Amino acid sequence: MSILDLIIFFVFTGGIVLYGCSFYQKKSSADDFTKAGGNIPGWVVGMSIFSTYVSSISYLGYPGKAFASNWNAFVFSLSIPIASYFAAKYFVPFYRSLNSVSAYSFLQQRFGLWARFYASACYLLTQVARIGSIIYLLALPMNILLGWDIRLIIVVTSAAIILYSMLGGIKGVIWTEAIQGFIMIGGALACLGILLFSMPEGPGQAFEIAAANDKFSLGDFGASLGESTFWVCLVYGIFTNLQNYGIDQNYVQRYHTAKSTKEAKFSALFGGYLFIPVSAIFFLIGTALFAYYQVYPTALPDKPDYVFPFFIVNQLPSGLTGLLIASIFAAGMSTVATGITSSATIVLTDYYSHLRPKASDRSRLFLLKSSSLVIGVIGALVALALVNVESILDAWWKLSSIFSGGMLGLFLLGYLSKRVRNVDAVIGVICGVIVITWISAATWLHLPETGIHEYLAIVFGTLAILLGGFLSFRLFYRK
Repeated sequence: MSILDLIIFFVFTGGIVLYGCSFYQKKSSADDFTKAGGNIPGWVVGMSIFSTYVSSISYLGYPGKAFASNWNAFVFSLSIPIASYFAAKYFVPFYRSLNSVSAYSFLQQRFGLWARFYASACYLLTQVARIGSIIYLLALPMNILLGWDIRLIIVVTSAAIILYSMLGGIKGVIWTEAIQGFIMIGGALACLGILLFSMPEGPGQAFEIAAANDKFSLGDFGASLGESTFWVCLVYGIFTNLQNYGIDQNYVQRYHTAKSTKEAKFSALFGGYLFIPVSAIFFLIGTALFAYYQVYPTALPDKPDYVFPFFIVNQLPSGLTGLLIASIFAAGMSTVATGITSSATIVLTDYYSHLRPKASDRSRLFLLKSSSLVIGVIGALVALALVNVESILDAWWKLSSIFSGGMLGLFLLGYLSKRVRNVDAVIGVICGVIVITWISAATWLHLPETGIHEYLAIVFGTLAILLGGFLSFRLFYRK
């Protein structure tokens, strides 16, 4: 890595950290930390939502999947318009009408405090897993570039992100994410262009090689539930994205930061729809990498997730390498900062405020910042534990299905029916947890195999909560 690359990388990442820290105000309040005063433009919030989608899991995991197999995982992106539509039409106005920045206050109103604790605990587990996955992928390119110990990179990177998350709050996170979003798109486009025009017979050769090897396949269209077919990925994507937009604190908190309900609706649509073509660029990069190394064979890393960083290090011209590494860092930093800030908000609103309802604003703000530190440290520990994982995208999708715990099912149970009782919700959640555990951990627990792919744990868990709750109401309700 040249001196120019190092300068570009450190200037960018250092500038982002300083810019995020610049939003620090001595007289800021807990409300400023969690809502940013509710006056951020819709397009900025939309870019923030987009940047939350495009983590380093996307930036490295998607090219790795496309390189190793095909475009089956892209089907996840095709499900986003459905979730975005429901978000703009129903979720945004619903949450902005509630007098709480927490995504789970509704569950307490509907079913009691236990429901809020259950959903928020599932959310925190999901975020810790995601933060760890992303920090690990942030460390990969620097490990390959400079040969630094990957564990040391994880620690230093985590410290930098935690710093500006603690100081800038949600306002600092959103504005830095908007900038990082443009850097991410520019870096991905530049790399794709170089890949395609590096082919000896021009860009068309890359498409010919990819098509001959069935690299553009969206997966099998069969009815199997035990494999990652087109339908399995599509249904998984619909349920996951409905959960993202409908009950994920990362998204719900942003609805409250926009200037108006109209701009909040625009941000939900803009952020989701922008992800579709950008994710296609990442998959095309992976496909182009496959074609490139068919023409220029060489010894490649064992893990597919390492191939894109390997190309960046060995093939890109000086200067652009630094830009690409910076854009990968932009993808990861934005999502990690979001996860830290939103998780700290949940610790405050869903736990601390119940223990100390009359706490001063100063103590609430201190709790937010100390929670950011603790969550960031736990995320770094998860990243250290993921160092030897084969495919980080597979690992994240499986973890998210498990830890989501059917949150969407509980939310829909309360949202779709005003008659379902607290006890019905409890029975539904028990059914959902049993189903999720069975699908996700059948092998570990020596249970009979389900024949259902792990990605569908969230789908069947959600449906089990809905059906269990409604059936309980029908069978046991007495007027």
